Amino acid sequence: MNFPILSTLIFLPLISSFFIFLSKDKKNNFSSIYISLFSSIATFLLSLFLWYSLDVNTAEFQFVEEKSWINNFIKFKLGVDGISILFIVLTAFITPICIISCINSVKDRVKEFLIAILVLETFMIGVFCSLDLVIFYLFFEGGLIPMFLIIGVWGGSRRVYSAFKFFLFTLLGSVLMLVAIIVIYWLTGTTDITEIYEIKIPKEHQNLLWLAFLSSFAVKMPMWPVHTWLPDAHVEAPTAGSVILAAILLKMAGYGFLRFSIPMFPYASEFFTPLIFSLSIIAIIYTSLVALMQEDMKKLIAYSSVAHMGYVTLGIFTFTKQGIEGSIYQMISHGLISAALFLCVGVVYDRLHSRLISTYGGLVNYLPKYSLLFLIFALAALGLPGTTGFLGEFLILTATFQKSYLAAILATLGVVLGAAYMLWLTKRVIFGVTQNPKIQTLSDVNKSEIIMLATLAFFVIFFGFYPMPLMETFSVSVNGLIDNYQLALNNR
Repeated sequence: MNFPILSTLIFLPLISSFFIFLSKDKKNNFSSIYISLFSSIATFLLSLFLWYSLDVNTAEFQFVEEKSWINNFIKFKLGVDGISILFIVLTAFITPICIISCINSVKDRVKEFLIAILVLETFMIGVFCSLDLVIFYLFFEGGLIPMFLIIGVWGGSRRVYSAFKFFLFTLLGSVLMLVAIIVIYWLTGTTDITEIYEIKIPKEHQNLLWLAFLSSFAVKMPMWPVHTWLPDAHVEAPTAGSVILAAILLKMAGYGFLRFSIPMFPYASEFFTPLIFSLSIIAIIYTSLVALMQEDMKKLIAYSSVAHMGYVTLGIFTFTKQGIEGSIYQMISHGLISAALFLCVGVVYDRLHSRLISTYGGLVNYLPKYSLLFLIFALAALGLPGTTGFLGEFLILTATFQKSYLAAILATLGVVLGAAYMLWLTKRVIFGVTQNPKIQTLSDVNKSEIIMLATLAFFVIFFGFYPMPLMETFSVSVNGLIDNYQLALNNR
């Protein structure tokens, strides 16, 4: 294919944001909303075409685009495989949902908000397409700017504090990764990811480089104990910001482990596996217990995200087909479920302007459609069979049992705690006695809200019963990743 489909995917939202900037909307913002919707839907359709055109029977990178940049020092190199394509599709799918959600939730500076969303989409897709370390770093860090503005300008009462906390945590965490990229260039003479795979970084340098990359990925994931920025960012971010943060931005770190930590530093990855297992188990149990104590719906869902990401790192570092496939599936699943849960919170927040669990109760009597959708996503989040939340955790726990009985038993405790806090949340918000008289005046989900939530519910259930389209896409790429990892260890 001669058409630069990856460059088009990356820069279409950015070009569309320029047209929104030039639009002359004053009050209704119709032009800005239509342009952003058209752009995001076109990007999504293009990502589906890319997925359809991908050869899933090879682990090689496909649709590769390569251009010299900065006097042959850095290449603008793009490419996708069976792992990265699903994150691209997920990003392109979530973005139009965020744009639809802002119709109800964002009242001021809508035009600028839509520009920030589209620019952020460009950076997010760029992360999953990059085949050069420097290009990856630029996209990886570039996304901080629009997300910082989304939280800091359109967030809640403590938005400035939360925005700076988010920015400083993630930026400082990535400084060491930048140093590591410079060292890798010094060792190998290139920043091309595929060439580094072939050259292989010397064993004696791997531990420090692995830790440098971990400093960035651990914050972005986020892993315990550098997770404290996430609840604050979620609570203060507008609904669309929380959706993107949970559904996409957290997945960049998991993708980074798969794309860099394991294939580039196999010895270090094996050496630090006990560390990752320990941090993952602590994250799963500790943040689940913290979630049980929350009175704010957004904070509860934010802490649950930390626990679910603990399963992802646990599965990745089993270095087994079951574990890695379970982690990728878990990330896609969490992207759908967490997005839906934050949208559900946004629906009632737009009506009563409160995130406190105590504000609600007995919604099933007055908002039956909303209650049904909320219940579906809550059950999916606790891992109910028949939803996407089940298979990923099942594969991860099965793989973990092969590596460590103790780790698997402790991780399984997180499933029990997850059921506890999600059922507790559902009981108090959806069922029970209505204490707040304002609830009786609430309207059920409107047309735009039901489009967003019903679409997400369909995919949560569809891929829960029939995961093969996802599994078949990344299966061969995962086999290639594991084979290269084992080959590197056998040749030491």
